[in-house]
Amino acid sequence: MSSAPQNARNTQKRKPAPAARRVLRARVLGRSDGVVEGGAEQVIAYVRGLIERKELRPGDRLPAERDLATQIGVSRPTVRMGLHALAAMGGVQSRHGSGTYIPAGPPALGTEALSLLAALHDFTREQMYDARRILEVGAAGLAAECATPDHIASLAEEVASLFASLDDPQRFLVHDINFHRGVAAASRNPIIAAVVEMVSALYYEQRRATAGQASDRDLRDAAEAHREIYQAIRAHDAGGARRAMNEHLLRASAYQAQELPKSRPPRAAR
Repeated sequence: MSSAPQNARNTQKRKPAPAARRVLRARVLGRSDGVVEGGAEQVIAYVRGLIERKELRPGDRLPAERDLATQIGVSRPTVRMGLHALAAMGGVQSRHGSGTYIPAGPPALGTEALSLLAALHDFTREQMYDARRILEVGAAGLAAECATPDHIASLAEEVASLFASLDDPQRFLVHDINFHRGVAAASRNPIIAAVVEMVSALYYEQRRATAGQASDRDLRDAAEAHREIYQAIRAHDAGGARRAMNEHLLRASAYQAQELPKSRPPRAAR
């Protein structure tokens, strides 16, 4: 008697039907509906599941590409696509020669999407400063309530660096951005810090081309305004910190509105 039917039955036992394989893979990916998305989305869903189950924490190294491919049931190029997408979202960081890691620092949002929207929709200076006031006035108040001595010391260093950079608009801009990021970090709210970081990166990208047009008066007034914000945060004066931040951003927007980029060349650093 031929053993072919028996072999076929054994093969079927060893290899689940396609529908069953899809359900099994869906369970691995944490999907309850049995639906599995293809390509890079599988990798993203798998890694997200590990993070949500606390099997991966900040600073942890992800399994090697080969191991991820085996665990998820996809090819290594698909794993690489998924990891690249996660990196663009700020969910992982690649370290050359070491592997891929969950970021250990404070949360950060990728700026590419916002930068693309700015290019598509021509974000105006007024819109940028409106958004900054909505975010940063509240952040300053929280910073006054929540800042640690380390936060306050970092802000003091940035204020000192602003006054030391009055003759160099580009360097002044860097410390300006760092101060505002520091205020957001001092709020000790990681969501606020991440959003302010993203908006600050876009502001820097837009402002660095025109920073040299700022007058000596504008730079000195801005440095004084940052000192007032710092002093209010150091004194744990939440209302004062909010007022100082709001006034600073209103004045900064007004000063930039008066700049005439076509009437004179950018100011060179001295």
